[in-house]
Amino acid sequence: MREGTGLALYDVTVRHHGPSGPVTAVDGVSLEVPRGTTVGLVGESGSGKSTLARAVVGLDNPCAGRITVGGLEYRGRRAADRRRLGRQVQLVFQDPDTALDPRMTVRQSLAEAAGAFVRLDRPGRERRVGELLALVGLDAGCADRVPRQLSGGQRQRVAVARALAVDPAVLIADEITSALDVSVRAALLTMLRDLQRRLGFAMLFISHDLAAVRHVSDAVAVMYLGRIVENAPTESLLRGPRHPYTRTLLSAVPSLRAGRRAAELPLLIGEVPDPVSPPAGCRFHPRCPEGPDRLPGRDVCAVRDPRPEASWQPDGVAAAGQPYGVACHFPWGPVRPAPAP
Repeated sequence: MREGTGLALYDVTVRHHGPSGPVTAVDGVSLEVPRGTTVGLVGESGSGKSTLARAVVGLDNPCAGRITVGGLEYRGRRAADRRRLGRQVQLVFQDPDTALDPRMTVRQSLAEAAGAFVRLDRPGRERRVGELLALVGLDAGCADRVPRQLSGGQRQRVAVARALAVDPAVLIADEITSALDVSVRAALLTMLRDLQRRLGFAMLFISHDLAAVRHVSDAVAVMYLGRIVENAPTESLLRGPRHPYTRTLLSAVPSLRAGRRAAELPLLIGEVPDPVSPPAGCRFHPRCPEGPDRLPGRDVCAVRDPRPEASWQPDGVAAAGQPYGVACHFPWGPVRPAPAP
């Protein structure tokens, strides 16, 4: 990975202590999000996506690895580091109702954010509030409303404006469209892309919605049980996924194609393993439709762990600075490409 980019993660590991013992929620994740680009992060619930986002903004402390923003490392322990990180990286949460103070007007909320790192006088705060409202396409009349007087889409736009108030280098969007109607969702995604072109920030876009990920992302990283199992340019990954888990995710997208046969759909076996005691070898092999329980000659999957650093294979394409990487012992077949959403 190259230093000096928007966001870079190097072997980041986050461990929590649960009632059943220590849980490694994020295990050795390496990822790069250059400025001006978007990387989509997808995976099942519980795969570690939100924990990774919390680690990047300093809400969770990694027990191993490094996180850099613009080439500067943030360890998350010193107050000065936390303050600098707060200005460089901002997180937009899934639910704006919990992210916005219900007693504060939009004006007060945006003014508070704008003055968090820069001293502004009253006229300066008013001017900045007007700029932020215009930036996210909200009428100036929204400034004196409280969150309950706004629609869901308007509240999420206020949350985005609040995050952009400090001009961050990195924006993390964690499932920000999941509670919105389809038309509102599309408008919000288009707004994010336009804002990124104008402001140049790097964006980590976390979502279950593969259509949304395709709309905004230059590259996609797929997480399973705390690890990234595939990382590739968006169109390459959606049209020709190489990891069996990615293929099963894409096969779950509803299709309008007439006569789509059930045999074309790779099916998962069983449930997600307990993260307290993950399986040996490849963590996906107990559920893999192409694993040792389904195909001969694949015993290695149950024995040897295909760590991404060892199994990423360049294929001559590097969109958004992302090499095509896949953590699989057999990334080339049997290939049954799933239709792109």
